[in-house]
Amino acid sequence: MKIKMFDEEHEKDLENAVNEFLSNLEGQVIDIKYQVGIAVFAEEQIYCFSAMVIYKR
Repeated sequence: MKIKMFDEEHEKDLENAVNEFLSNLEGQVIDIKYQVGIAVFAEEQIYCFSAMVIYKR
């Protein structure tokens, strides 16, 4: 079993990165974990979109 981690500032970038990985994956996806982190710095909101793909070759 293996994992692949993704971390992007925009949700669309995360979607594209995960879809690209999955389209080239030569194996079986076991699970995909998704998380959003939000931080406030001064008056700015910072988002972190991440995913972990667990797969088997």
